[in-house]
Amino acid sequence: MAQPLIGITAGHGKNNYDQPIIQLLRTYIDATINAGGAPIIIPPELPEEGWQELYKRLDGIIFSGGGDIAPELSRSEYHPHVDQIDSERDTIEIPLMQLAAADGKPFLGICRGLQVANVALGGTLYSHVEDQLEGGMKHDYYPEYPRNKLAHAVQITEGSRLAEIVGTPILDVNSLHHQGVKDVAPSLKVTAYAPDGLVEGLELPDHPFGIAVQWHPEWLQEHAPMREIFRAFVEAAKA
Repeated sequence: MAQPLIGITAGHGKNNYDQPIIQLLRTYIDATINAGGAPIIIPPELPEEGWQELYKRLDGIIFSGGGDIAPELSRSEYHPHVDQIDSERDTIEIPLMQLAAADGKPFLGICRGLQVANVALGGTLYSHVEDQLEGGMKHDYYPEYPRNKLAHAVQITEGSRLAEIVGTPILDVNSLHHQGVKDVAPSLKVTAYAPDGLVEGLELPDHPFGIAVQWHPEWLQEHAPMREIFRAFVEAAKA
């Protein structure tokens, strides 16, 4: 069978010469290829006609990590730590997520991608977890730490699709975010929690593969459960 085409959302940045670039860390590409998928980068400036046409041809979508969603979209309070807002990225990713959720296109949300899933389907965010979640712990282990640092454990919800995939009730994860889920979207089920109670996993019940995690499994591919997340996603995309 042909390799499934996996679209991966990307953001904007600048190179060392201050020239604009579309950016996506290679770890997403490598993890997708190693799981058997053929990755295609989705540039955020695609007009609606363009991304809708691309969407038809994709077998699955990874909503990658990145900067903060605009507060007016995430229905979150203003906080001075909110940064790297990319309005073009918000404009394409939120309707892409809504479409994938509605018609059964397999998707995997990672970090920002989990937040996009929650916002797109009607949830809200903490704009800075450490200040706004009572008892909230440090979650932003960047940039002064390695991206594969295991920062804390998460409790996986028994009976969830995520639990079936990773095969363990407790998973040590990295943590590269400062925002997080506040009010869970009505259609989503929580599948993992951090020690402070912050949501770390979401999934869409009765969907072929609608899973999102707050950590970055693409940076932890030396660990079998993290490889299994990508493998299970690519297998769903094949189907």
